[in-house]
Order: sequence, then structure tokens, then C-alpha cells
Amino acid sequence: MASHRILIVDDQREVSRLLHSALATLEYKLDIVEMPSGEEAILDSSRNSIDLLVTDYRLPGISGVELMRKVRKFRPNVKVVLITGQTDPRIRKEVSEAGADAFFIKPVPIADFLDAVERHLGLVESILPPEPIAPAEEVEVQPNLPDIMVHLRLELEAIAVLLLNDNGHVLARAGDLPDTNEEVSLLSSLLSIYSAGQKVTRLIGKKAASSWYVFDGADYDLIFAPVGLSHAMLVIGKGLADEDQVLKTVDIFSAARKQIEPALGEVPPGIPAAHETPTTPLEAVDVGMREMDPLFKDSRKRLKPADLNDFWDKAADQHKAPTKPDMLSYEQAKQLGLAPKDES
Repeated sequence: MASHRILIVDDQREVSRLLHSALATLEYKLDIVEMPSGEEAILDSSRNSIDLLVTDYRLPGISGVELMRKVRKFRPNVKVVLITGQTDPRIRKEVSEAGADAFFIKPVPIADFLDAVERHLGLVESILPPEPIAPAEEVEVQPNLPDIMVHLRLELEAIAVLLLNDNGHVLARAGDLPDTNEEVSLLSSLLSIYSAGQKVTRLIGKKAASSWYVFDGADYDLIFAPVGLSHAMLVIGKGLADEDQVLKTVDIFSAARKQIEPALGEVPPGIPAAHETPTTPLEAVDVGMREMDPLFKDSRKRLKPADLNDFWDKAADQHKAPTKPDMLSYEQAKQLGLAPKDES
């Protein structure tokens, strides 16, 4: 059986390796080549035959759709599988109209990917036509939180990715901090930043925070940002805050955040949760002050003398001394000459 040449183009080495390893499990003679950029892929396709192009949608300097069009100028019969970490419906529409043979959203479902490769290379016989790329409105994306986090870590080449709630508890993670002994103090400090950011967000009239915090460290960098209404994501890695990398980091992070937010199942803005309580000392003080506002407003009202007299009359009526028939009052004892005389 003749060998089929497959070109994998992705600037994330871990993704290329994953797809390469998956393809290697197929019991066919395949020549699998990995390349990190579209420019190299174009040069290779002009010199060598290609049966299947597997490319990421977002590449440095060129999109996967543009790469597909340029490669097909040299190899018009090449089959193309496009993958992406973004769920933007416009991307799916663009890929469908461009004529890609298959399209997958990261994390790539390996079984479906291998099935598509076999069908489009003609390695398996099928009487069914290839499935078209479904329009975005017909596709319901169900993000899987652990897979999203693992893929985000791979795509950013990060050391670790952590999902936190507003109490600072780690709900999910992919990877670990270089020094686990510093995790508690680090998360505590970030929680303070998170609380302050939420307060500022409320003061400027927004429901959900959209702030970003970038820390350029000596050993590793941090990217920290709110996710949804009461969660935050922390990404730890080397070079994340470099000038030539930070915009790409934030872009990839943003795409992952849009996938994670629906998976959290939070209450929409404006609808308070039944169990909602202050989660930090700062928020507790804010709530207490808001509850006391009516008292302070009432205290600023000027009271009239008649109101004061009425108040004391009511108080006297409520606290009258109990009377007993066998006891004399001081005035009665004074009239009977029983009270001690005043010394003047």
C-alpha cells in the first residue's frame, strides 16, 4: 500500500505531538511531518506532495484558511482538516465556506479526528458521503472543563492553570506550581486583588469584572483574570508576560475563558443567588454599611420639640413603676411627716 503524506501545522509543539501520536496508532503506512509555521508549510508543499493538511486556524502571521488556499494552489487535491481553540461561530462559517474537509474545536476528539482522516484519505470504504461542516447555529458546544484547562496549558506552554472560586479555593487545575509551598500565600494575595477588582467593578457600574492582571516574574510569569461572576483563572508559565508574547497569551486566555464561563453554570447578572453571602471581609463591611444607611439617613432628620415630648411620654407610660396597696409613695410619706427632713 502506498504511503500517505500528512502535514501537521501548529505552532504549539504539544498539540502537534498529540496529533502525530494519534495518527501513528493507525495501522497504515503514513509519512507524518510536523511544522510550526504556515510559511514553512507553503514552502514544503511547493516541493513535496501532500495528501492531508492538518492545520490550526490561528498561526503566526497567517491563518489556517489562508494556508489551505495557498497549499491548494500547488496541491489542488489535498484534503484539509482545520482545528481551533475558539468557538466563534464566524470561524466555523469561514471554514465551511472556504472548503475545508473537516473541522474540530480543541481539545480535539481523537476518535472523531482519526475517523475523519481515514475517510478523507480513502483508507476505509464507506458508502456514505463525508459529513459537511455544520453551520454554527446547528452545533451546541459543550465545553468540558478539565479538557479546556489541559488544552489551555498546552497551548500557552504553561506550567500550571488553576480555576479558583471567590473564596480562593482551587476547583480545578492542570499542572502544579513550581514551589507548592508558596501556593497558599500566592492564592491569598491574589484573592485580595480579586476582591478589590470586584469592588472597583461595582463602583464603575458593571456587573461582572473583566480586568486582567499580568505579573512579570523572575522565574515565571502570572496571568490572573476573573471568569464569570465569582471565579478566576490563574495561568503560570515562563515568558507569558514578554512583550512579544503577552497579546497572544491574553488572546488565547480570552478564548478559553469564553468556553469555561458556560460550564460554570452561574446565576446571570441581576438575579441574586438564594445562598449569596459576603465572601470576603471587605464585602462583609460593604454589606453592613449598606444595611445601616437607612439609620444614618433617619439620624439626619431634625426632630421637633413636640416629637421629643411625645417620645418621653410614651417611654414613661411603658416604664411606670409597679404600685402596691400596702406601700406608700415618697410624697405620701412626706405629707404624713414620715419622710426625713431635708437638711439645708
